[in-house]
Amino acid sequence: MNQKKYKIKNIAGHLSKGFLNNPLTAILAFAILSLGYISLEVMPREEDPQIAVSGGSIIVPMPGASPDEIDNAVLKPLERRLSEIKGIKDIYSTAMHNVGMLNVQYKIGEDRESSNLKLYDKVMQNMDSLPGGTMMPIVKPFDIDIDVPIVTVAFYKKEEKGIDHIYLYKQIKDIQQEINAIQDISKTNLKGAKKPQFNVLLDLDKLSAYHISIGQVVQSIQAIAKNAPEIDLPTKDNRLIVFGVKNAINSVDDLKNLIIAKYMGSLIYLKDIANVEYYYDIQNYKEALISYKADGEPELSQTKDQVTLEISKLKGTNAVELAQKVMENLEENAEALEKNGLGYIVTRNYGERANEAVNELVHHLVLTIGIIALILIPFLGWRESLVVTIAVPMILAATLFIAFMTDQTINRITLFAFLLSLGLIVDDAIIVIENIHRRMHLKETQNQTFDEIIIEATDEIGPSTNIATIAIMLTMIPMAFVGGMMGQFMLPIPLNVPVALGVSLFVAYVFAPYLAKKLIKRTKGTH
Repeated sequence: MNQKKYKIKNIAGHLSKGFLNNPLTAILAFAILSLGYISLEVMPREEDPQIAVSGGSIIVPMPGASPDEIDNAVLKPLERRLSEIKGIKDIYSTAMHNVGMLNVQYKIGEDRESSNLKLYDKVMQNMDSLPGGTMMPIVKPFDIDIDVPIVTVAFYKKEEKGIDHIYLYKQIKDIQQEINAIQDISKTNLKGAKKPQFNVLLDLDKLSAYHISIGQVVQSIQAIAKNAPEIDLPTKDNRLIVFGVKNAINSVDDLKNLIIAKYMGSLIYLKDIANVEYYYDIQNYKEALISYKADGEPELSQTKDQVTLEISKLKGTNAVELAQKVMENLEENAEALEKNGLGYIVTRNYGERANEAVNELVHHLVLTIGIIALILIPFLGWRESLVVTIAVPMILAATLFIAFMTDQTINRITLFAFLLSLGLIVDDAIIVIENIHRRMHLKETQNQTFDEIIIEATDEIGPSTNIATIAIMLTMIPMAFVGGMMGQFMLPIPLNVPVALGVSLFVAYVFAPYLAKKLIKRTKGTH
């Protein structure tokens, strides 16, 4: 009696039949593995996933005003207006002499560009409510994506003799300019630097004698300087410090001979009412020191003034490559720095740490795949184990390529998602191979061809495997809706684990049967 022809009932059987003898199957497998490897190499690497945090600072200058005046007349009314914006989480205000500041933080996950626009628009809408004498507010959005530095370098003076704060600043400024020109570097910033400027120390007694107001001095300096000078508190000897700006002033003499007013038929120059000098920003009371181990010294015995250069990258770019370019630039300038009596220490290298973290997790992935192969050999045999072992890298490769195409970065959480899914993605291939192995040894299949056994075995486990895999996928998807910083941090898990599980079904139905036919030896059924 002729055996009734088997009718395929599930997509698993159709995929298995369509790719089992297709010459393109091997090419597709090679393409998936190649694309996965390329994605691993070219995907931007980071230590941690980037979190979407938006907000900004509003700086409102009001020369001559006390902290109480700024708080009551400027900050509190503006704070009430800003609280009308939807999506704001917290507002913090700080009142100081001559200036007030509001720091606004939006809820995590709010669109950064939209938040910045709403913040600027609200401030501009309420300009008319600010008191007289208030200068134009400055709105400075912040972005955690580009504000967190990937590399920090501390520059210090090896020799104190002949090296002042201005000399140190100018040497570092040249290096900062070179690094800032590197593609995908978002910004660079100097911490602890003493910047050169013209210092104007007003004599308040002379101002009173000549009947000159501070506002007249400010307006006169504004006429030749790009930015408004900053006004500090009176000193004990009744002098007021007005810090000028270097931008449009060529020399100290230009500033000294600046005409301020006319008194009893005589011109009053700035040098008549103030001491003017070119020096560093003496209003900057911050001091940054570095302790380091000198050559041959067992302890941290060297403590010196230092200036830290912070280097940040654009969102979604490769921290490893950019950090390497920064290191190369520093090495190129090392000889010039040494000649000028300066040294540097790399205090943070985010790219190096990110690369180490990624390489370590990739190493663990390879070890885990090897362990899975060894565990399967006693239960399925070495040929069947080899099929599953080949299927796992294909699943990971396809998942990596999909992550690359969706503009994800490779980081610790992304690879943790792969490690988490590793124990799940092998199940589908194991079930297919085990069922092929079982049906191959059944007595009733001894007259069937190996192709028929493979297709029927794959089709048979299709419905149950589909349901089990989809159920696991659904348990991961809700994690994508977790709010707050933790939800943003763990987002790679719900983005990648369900994808890996979906890919594992495709690999189990397409490549596992194909590899089984190529690697597993056909035996006749005996029971």
